[in-house]
Amino acid sequence: MPLDVVDLKTFYAARLGTTARRLVGARLRRLWPSVGGDRVLGIGYATPYLAELGGKADCCLAFMPAGLGVMHWPVAAPNAAALVQDDALPLPGASVDRVLAVHSLEMADNAGDLLRELWRILAPGGRILVVVPNRRGLWARSERTPFGQGQPFSRGQLGALLRETMFSPVAWTSALMMPPVANGLLVRGGTTGERVGSVLWPRFAGVLMVEATKLVRQPVRALPARARRTARALEPAWTPTAGMGAR
Repeated sequence: MPLDVVDLKTFYAARLGTTARRLVGARLRRLWPSVGGDRVLGIGYATPYLAELGGKADCCLAFMPAGLGVMHWPVAAPNAAALVQDDALPLPGASVDRVLAVHSLEMADNAGDLLRELWRILAPGGRILVVVPNRRGLWARSERTPFGQGQPFSRGQLGALLRETMFSPVAWTSALMMPPVANGLLVRGGTTGERVGSVLWPRFAGVLMVEATKLVRQPVRALPARARRTARALEPAWTPTAGMGAR
């Protein structure tokens, strides 16, 4: 059964979800220690993590796809969340500086189309931070958590998809080294487990996280046929001068 915002809100209100938010949020803050003055967009179900960003953003929006549903966010402030089609976002081009995508790419009908739309709305040099279930990890195999839903990714698959959609990965990390069980001892030792797991079994983390920048390529303008002929006609040719004879 597909997830909706009620399922996600329930997960993040429970003990395991609270731990997941804390551990993923710690990695997020290392990659983005401050978003002060930036225009930030959360796509998917990113609201539990938007509060983890340091510094006061100039503007912060939360877009949730139509299949997921939407709820008011932030709770104690004017609503900044909207229900959207993820391949037709209601923003002009180059209008945001950063995008945080959580519970997004793995749920999308077409992840490539979603990334192309995010590329469109990002300013030149803008950054995207993607969090996806790790194909090798235990969390992708547990349907009791939202990270066990949708299409998980390997690092190679995610990197190739980003490059195909004109993003350049600049920083990789991972999180959720602990198994996806709400055991009190494991939850309390989550931070220690993250440190140990990042050294001993990083390839089996629950989620992959990658920061990438928007690439803008200068189009190559071909000369018209007549201009090419004129250019060739004006090219200098070597002509032997008087007095230069064969030796």
